[in-house]
Amino acid sequence: MLRLSLLLLLFSHLASSILLGWVESPGYPRGYLPHASLNWSRCARKGHVISITLIHLDLEDSPNCENDAVKVLSNGRPLSILCGRKGFAELQSSVNPVLLSSPGGCLNLLFVSDFSNTKRHSGFRGFYTEQDFDECQDDSEARCTQFCHNFVGGYYCSCRHGYHLKEDNHTCTVHCSEDLSGLRKGDISSPSWPAPYAMNADCLYTLSVEDHLQVELHFSEGFDVEQSTDGHCIDALMIQTPSGNLGSFCGLQPPPSPFLTHSSQVHIRFASDGFGTNKGFALRFRTRAKVCPAAVTPHSTATPQQPDYSQGQTVTVRCRQGHIANVQNSLSMTSEYVTTCQRTGNWFPSYACEPVDCGFPNIPEDGILQLVQPKTGKTVYKDQINFKCSSKYYTLEGDDTYTCNADGEWISAGGNTEMPKCTEACGKPDVHLMGTGRILGGTDANLGELPWQLLITHPRKGGASLINDRWAVTAAHVVENIQEDTLRIYGGLVNARSISNNEVVMESEKIIIHPNFASGSEIRTNFDDDIALVKFNSRVNLGPNLIPICLPPANMSLVENELGTVSGWGITERQADGRLDTSYSLKYAHVGVYSLAKCNDVPYISGSKRMVFTDNMFCAGAEGMDSCRHDSGGPFTTPMLGNGKGPFYLSGIVSWGPPLSSADV
Repeated sequence: MLRLSLLLLLFSHLASSILLGWVESPGYPRGYLPHASLNWSRCARKGHVISITLIHLDLEDSPNCENDAVKVLSNGRPLSILCGRKGFAELQSSVNPVLLSSPGGCLNLLFVSDFSNTKRHSGFRGFYTEQDFDECQDDSEARCTQFCHNFVGGYYCSCRHGYHLKEDNHTCTVHCSEDLSGLRKGDISSPSWPAPYAMNADCLYTLSVEDHLQVELHFSEGFDVEQSTDGHCIDALMIQTPSGNLGSFCGLQPPPSPFLTHSSQVHIRFASDGFGTNKGFALRFRTRAKVCPAAVTPHSTATPQQPDYSQGQTVTVRCRQGHIANVQNSLSMTSEYVTTCQRTGNWFPSYACEPVDCGFPNIPEDGILQLVQPKTGKTVYKDQINFKCSSKYYTLEGDDTYTCNADGEWISAGGNTEMPKCTEACGKPDVHLMGTGRILGGTDANLGELPWQLLITHPRKGGASLINDRWAVTAAHVVENIQEDTLRIYGGLVNARSISNNEVVMESEKIIIHPNFASGSEIRTNFDDDIALVKFNSRVNLGPNLIPICLPPANMSLVENELGTVSGWGITERQADGRLDTSYSLKYAHVGVYSLAKCNDVPYISGSKRMVFTDNMFCAGAEGMDSCRHDSGGPFTTPMLGNGKGPFYLSGIVSWGPPLSSADV
C-alpha cells in the first residue's frame, strides 16, 4: 500500500509524462546472481525526453563502484554510476533528477555484477517515462528574440505588435524597407525615431532619380548609432552607390551635411543587433544637378582646383610622383592629360594613375646572385628589393638594397642603377697552413690549406691556380700544343694518386697562351711570357677545398728577400742511381725572392746555351728549398702562407728551374 502511495505521488508530479514501462535488475527482488548483466536502451521522440525514476537500489557497495554497478548514459555521455544502498528519498533528491536524456535522444542503462557477493542483494527497480521537453525554458534550444511558445513536441516564436518574424522563424524585426525611386525629396529615419530604434533591424531604402541628377543628404541633429569603445560600429548606417560604398557611420557624429553622393542611384541601409537603446538617425534627401568630384582619379591632382566642377569644365590631371596614366588604346604612357566634366557627373576621359612598375631586374641565371623579393610581392614605386650571394665563397660587389624610383628604375641608396655582382671571395682559405717546408722533400699540405692549387696530369704534368669560378692560370709550356677542349684539370685535392669522384674535375673550353710566348723544343733557353689562361666549360662550385687565389693589384711589386710560398706535385728527391721521385702528395715550401744580380747569374743548362732571364721574370729559392720539374704552372703565393689569414695573392707562376726557381710575373 505504501509503494502504491509513492507511485501515485510521483505520477501527480509528472502529469505531462507517459509511463512506458519498468526496468529492473535480473532476479529482482529475490536478488541477482554473480556475473549478471543488463543492457537496456530507449530513445525519445522529437521534442521529448526519456527519464528513469529509480524507486529501489540495493547493490554491493565498493570504492568507485568497481564491483557491482548501474551506469546510466545519455547518447553515450555518462550521467550517473550507482552502487550500494540508497533509500527512496535520497534517490528522488539526488539521483533521479539527472537520469534524463537529451531532447529526441536516447537513454542507456548498463548493469553488471562481479563473481561473488558476501550476501544476497535485491538489486534495483525503476520506471521510465517519456515527457514533453520545454524548449522555451532552455535558451540554448529556443533562441526566440521576443516570445517563445511551447507545445507538446515542439515550440514556436512570435513578435510584438509592429514587428514581424524573419525567415529564420526566431528573429523579430520591423518592416522598414522602402523603395523611394522617383521622389526628388523626402525623409528617412531609423525605426521608431526619435525613440530608440528596434533591435535586429535590417532596413533598406532605395533612391533612384534621373541620370543627370544626384542625391543629396541632410542629416538631423541627435545622430546616435551604437558604437564600441574601440570605435567599431556595432550598429551601422551604410550609404551605397554603384561606384562603391561611401562609408559606414555610427557613434554620435553624423556624416557631413550636405552629403553629396555623386550618384543618381543610392541605397541607404541600416542594421542593428539584438541589444542597445540608441536613438538612431533622421535625414532629409533631395536632388540637385550632378557635379564632378574634385578627385578625378586617385594619386593625382587637378588644375584648377575646386571643391567640385560643373558640366563642361575642364581640368588638367597630373599624376603624383611615381605614378603614370595608362591611356587606353594607346601604347604610350603619360603623367598628364586633360579631361572634361560630363552631364552625368563623371570625368571623360579618365585614366587611372597607376604606380610605376620597375619590374624584376635582369640578373644572371646561375643562382649565385640571389634576389630577395619584396614582402608585398610587388615591384612598383617605393618598393624595395634586396640582393645576396648564394654562399660565403662569394662577396657582394655593390649595394644590397635597391628602391623602385619614380622613373621606373631600381636605384640604391648610394645612387647606383647597375645591379650588384657576386665576385669570388679570393685568397682566404678556411684552413690555415702552419709551419715551413720545401717542395724538394718539403711538407705535405692538408686539404683546404691551398684551395686554389690545381693539378694537370695529361698530357704533361703540372700545376695551375684557380683565379675565379670559370678561369685558371698556368704556365704556357704546360698546355702548349694541346687541343682546347681536351684538357682536364683537377681541384679540391692533395693526393694525386687517388683521384676519385670526391675531387672537382674541370673540363677546358678554351686555352689562351700569351701571344709573345715562343713555343719550342723541350730544351729551350727562353721562357719569356710563360703564362696561359684556361677557361672551363662550366662554372665550378666553390667550397672549403676549392676557392680562387687573388690576383695582385697593378701597383704590387716584389722586393728582395720577400718570402712567398710555392707548391705542387713535382719531383721531390733525386736518388743515388739518378732516379727522380715524384710526389703524389701536394707539398709546399717557403722561399725568398732573389736579387736581380743573383737571378742573372744563371748557370748553363746545355753545352754553350744559357737560360735567358727577362724583365717578365723573378727568381726565388733557398738552400735546399725549391720547386722542381712538374711543379710548372703552380703558384708563387704572397704573403708567405702561415703568415696571417690572407688575403693571399698569386704573385708569380713557377716556370723553370732548378737550381733556382724562376717564375713569370
